[in-house]
Amino acid sequence: MSESFETEPAAQSTSVVSTNDGFASRLRGFGPLGILAILIILAGNFVITPLSAILVLICAKISNTAWREIGYVRPRSWLRTILIGIVFGIALKFTMKAVVMPLLGAPPINWAFHFVTGNAAVIPVMIYTMIVVAGFGEETFYRGWMFERFGKLFGLSAAAKIAIVLITSILFASMHYPEQGLPGAEQALITGLIFGSIFAATGQIFMLMIAHAAFDLTALWMIYYDLETRVAHLIFNSP
Repeated sequence: MSESFETEPAAQSTSVVSTNDGFASRLRGFGPLGILAILIILAGNFVITPLSAILVLICAKISNTAWREIGYVRPRSWLRTILIGIVFGIALKFTMKAVVMPLLGAPPINWAFHFVTGNAAVIPVMIYTMIVVAGFGEETFYRGWMFERFGKLFGLSAAAKIAIVLITSILFASMHYPEQGLPGAEQALITGLIFGSIFAATGQIFMLMIAHAAFDLTALWMIYYDLETRVAHLIFNSP
């Protein structure tokens, strides 16, 4: 009798671990529980993007998903990663504004955010939006989480990665259309393809977070100081 009582806690512990593992496995899958988790995360994105990103991290923790699978890989050098992200984000924004968007026939001014020009009162909210909503939230949601979910469905072949980059970029662009119209969607599609391709190749998200924030902060600087038209005409002069 004493032997059975001594082994019972171990048996109960094993049972609890097994139950937890089963729950985590179902949460990672595409059964009813996994689909419910996907729907909750998607719903969070329609409230505000950081909410969906936070839900992604919570779900990853509960489901025992490796952080590496959503791109949360510690860089070998944080300083190098930060510097590359800042330089890349700024350079990409100038390239988009001065070269790519003019070639697509986009207007030089982003009218959706023209209210920011000279408006110091909105700068704190805009900085929060650029860093937290865009840098952290959108990259975690569109690159980290979506790549992990689609990767489980399509696999990790080159063709699958190309398909995932295309799908996530289209979704990313579509979310920018209601507020910024066609030019905003075009810019988001191109940046989504670039960021998505980098993520597909490296599997690391922190540089992209920094680059995304730097890209948007550079746009904020251009808009606040009313420099959009000047930058847009750096190469292609207005008629």
